[in-house]
Amino acid sequence: MTNTADSGTTYDLVILGGGSGGYAAGLRAATLGLSVALVEKDKVGGTCLHRGCIPTKALLHAAEVADSAREGEQFGVRTTLEGVDMGGVNKYKDGVVDRLFKGLQGQLKARGITVIEGEGRLTSPTTVQVGDTTYTGKNVVLASGSYSRSLPGLELDGNRVIASEHALTLDRVPESAVVLGGGVIGVEFASAWTSFGTKVTIVEALPRLVPAEDADASKALERAFRKRKIAFKTGTAFESVAVTDAGVKVSVAGGEVIEAEVLLVAVGRGPNTAGLGYEEVGVALDRGFVTVDQTLQTSVPGVYAVGDIVPGLQLAHRGFQQGIFVAEHIAGLNPTPIDEAGIPRVTYSEPEVASVGLTEEQATAKYGEVETLNYPLGGNGKSQILKTSGFVKLVRAKEGAVVGLHMVGSRVGELIGEAQLIYNWEAYPADVAPLVHAHPTQNEALGEAHLALAGKALHFHD
Repeated sequence: MTNTADSGTTYDLVILGGGSGGYAAGLRAATLGLSVALVEKDKVGGTCLHRGCIPTKALLHAAEVADSAREGEQFGVRTTLEGVDMGGVNKYKDGVVDRLFKGLQGQLKARGITVIEGEGRLTSPTTVQVGDTTYTGKNVVLASGSYSRSLPGLELDGNRVIASEHALTLDRVPESAVVLGGGVIGVEFASAWTSFGTKVTIVEALPRLVPAEDADASKALERAFRKRKIAFKTGTAFESVAVTDAGVKVSVAGGEVIEAEVLLVAVGRGPNTAGLGYEEVGVALDRGFVTVDQTLQTSVPGVYAVGDIVPGLQLAHRGFQQGIFVAEHIAGLNPTPIDEAGIPRVTYSEPEVASVGLTEEQATAKYGEVETLNYPLGGNGKSQILKTSGFVKLVRAKEGAVVGLHMVGSRVGELIGEAQLIYNWEAYPADVAPLVHAHPTQNEALGEAHLALAGKALHFHD
């Protein structure tokens, strides 16, 4: 498709929101020859680049360095941890973000995308208004992202009661913290702060940590957190918080009061859809999320939605893929619809949790009868070198394809690439077993697990 813009405010594609999903749609559409306007009220890159994925993982890497310094003696290296300079950590973290931000700006400019700074509002199926200017698109993509949720009556003050974006800008290491929520965000901050020396207690209303993951993965993470002396209370409801001169007093079900310097509220993210004109134009919403069909088109023809405002996994790489899909769909390339279960998931705590596909419970509900295999990392040479424990768990439909892969251990997030290929190609254990995995790598654990499930176990003991 060729560029058909006929004025400074008319485009093939107008995108409302410059986060992962929005800018990915813009970059792919521009590559395909479409004219693109990208509306962003803050900075392109959105939550992931500026307040989410990138800065939190930089923080977690600094935490890993702190652990390495503290624990060097077990490897025969005499190191000590003198302390954590949060000013230095923040400088490092912000430097990573700034370099990626500049790179993204360069990409958008190089591909001829018009970036419009300001708060946009959908005013018709083909128009977005920014200030006094209306931009017209043959198609419109809604990509307005998400915000940190709280609970009814629980007000964030940015000082004692904070969300993840506040936690990323702290100029100090809290002496103690209560983390409300044991999902991905909660356990990642709990892990990083513990490495820095904070005394952490996680409060989770559901029965286990990372409750969206396979039950075995949750149990393994909980064991590791106990070993690291990270306290957690699962199946425990939050009741109230009182802010004091010294910090917070958090009341939970059962009458217990937990005192700490800060309360991090990590109860999930909500869709940024209010007040943007969506409903007035006829875009259907469900509890604030934009409902879409398999082509990511909303209830209004020609208006699409991507990223965190679409029900499902709130992950940057899901947004990337949805943005690419929408651009290709609009350009007439007939892309394959995205299988949500085939999107890889990683929690970057210590240890990491990585998965793709169905949990054992989900697979049982879908297929009736399943086979599972847990390959312990204790049998993996590189994991022994790293002094990490955990496992690779495979879930397959009875005598069928592998439909779920679940991993726990240091750095297992780096294994998710092969795991998602196995799931998305509907591989059988016998398909993976002949593949040669380099030794010694943690990647071998994936190969060994499939060897075992194919009846060819090598370094594996029942």
